[in-house]
Amino acid sequence: MSAQTSESSLKGRTLFITGGTRGIGEAIALRAARDGANVVIAAKTAEPHPTLPGTVYSVAAAIEAAGGQALPLVVDVREEAIVRAAVDQTVEKFGGIDICINNASAIMLTGTLDLPMKRFDLMHQVNTRGTYLTSKLCLPHLLKSNNPHILNLAPPLNMNPNWFKDNLAYTMAKYGMSMCVLGMAAEFADQGVAVNALWPRTLISTAAVRMFGGDALLDYGRKPEIMADAAHAVLTRKASECTGNFFMDDEVLAEAGVTDLAAYASVAGNQLMPDFFLDPHPDD
Repeated sequence: MSAQTSESSLKGRTLFITGGTRGIGEAIALRAARDGANVVIAAKTAEPHPTLPGTVYSVAAAIEAAGGQALPLVVDVREEAIVRAAVDQTVEKFGGIDICINNASAIMLTGTLDLPMKRFDLMHQVNTRGTYLTSKLCLPHLLKSNNPHILNLAPPLNMNPNWFKDNLAYTMAKYGMSMCVLGMAAEFADQGVAVNALWPRTLISTAAVRMFGGDALLDYGRKPEIMADAAHAVLTRKASECTGNFFMDDEVLAEAGVTDLAAYASVAGNQLMPDFFLDPHPDD
């Protein structure tokens, strides 16, 4: 079993992160690495993509340069045997799993009539089923940890039809990740496993955002490091006292005493764009 954590550090902890070759997943991995954590990057990208940065191997090198230990594994979260083998390799190398981060996600913002069923299936297989499967296979090892966490990069469940009408399939798939939080938090509460969600208040400037919004959209978001710092704050909490929450990045940081978020802005002074699934505040 992995080493015990201190209250503010992930040193010696083993993190299994899906889809961590870029963006938020990579930022979370590097933040943990600076503590001296063991980080497994379980993602599909083995060869450099023509337009997207990062492979499991390049991120593993960055993790080790930051002070952590890395295990790069080429994993498609849709394939049970592959995920199972990755979990087994993780336990063989590091002795256990303390943290499971379900970050892998597929997106297509399309109305019902225009969405190919192949893309519907992809989003549900990666987002909902992949999260369920990865959590299920990590849980036997998490139950042996002294501070086990599952953290899903998933939104709060918001039944406002506004979040369904333009991209129903994507919303259903992301809310599947959220329902895993709701259900697993209750199912494993008595066994001390923390199961939480984390979601950004604003757009996060990542390669995925660039793909559907272009470079200009990135100027109205925050850097992925805000999510990494918020995730770190959640994952260093006592698991038995922190479960079933749908955390927002800015609220987590405020609780940790960080209220000036200016350094996270992609472009200083720009108006920030709210993220999906968050209704406007009544005072806005």
